[in-house]
Amino acid sequence: MAVFLRDRARSTSRRVLQSLTSRFVKCLCSVLLFLLLVTGVILFVLWLSLRPHRPRFHLAAFSAPGVADAAGLADLAFAFNVTDRNPNQKIGIYYGAISGAVYYQDQQVASGPVMLPFYQPPKNTTAIAGKMAGTTIPSGSAMAAQLAAQAAAGRIELRLELSSVIRFKVRVWDTRQHHLHVQCNLAVGSDGEILPESKGVRCSMYF
Repeated sequence: MAVFLRDRARSTSRRVLQSLTSRFVKCLCSVLLFLLLVTGVILFVLWLSLRPHRPRFHLAAFSAPGVADAAGLADLAFAFNVTDRNPNQKIGIYYGAISGAVYYQDQQVASGPVMLPFYQPPKNTTAIAGKMAGTTIPSGSAMAAQLAAQAAAGRIELRLELSSVIRFKVRVWDTRQHHLHVQCNLAVGSDGEILPESKGVRCSMYF
């Protein structure tokens, strides 16, 4: 009889212990799920309130005086102005040094530094202006002949590219760095001035 009572007491004790453990695990899971749900709601509300947007770039001006003279590209200075708009209301953007390049027929004909690092506050438009010296196009080459033909037709197609490293700032929190690439397709006339169709055109951007 005493053995039976001891076994019954042990069995009851095990059932009570298992019940308490099960309740504790269920309670812990409920707390974790609740915290996860609250965190998700907070992040969603923050995303809605911040409404993050990428910067927008537009080609405001571009000139390449003397571009019709293919043999003179070595002394040519490409000048340009690109507007950089931060449309975010509460997100600033840190830019590293900006470098640029000009391409003709997918071949680089100019490159160089454009702008030092800067911070762009929310709802701000920054002018990115720069000049780059041209490289030499050998006289009599196929590229020189194509350039001369397009100049005679009054339309020379070029591509301006800008690159930098950016990170976004939300109050005291900064995001990781992103490699920014901006591409502006454009056309200039035989005088080297940007054609109306290319002025103000939005540039493509990816990072």
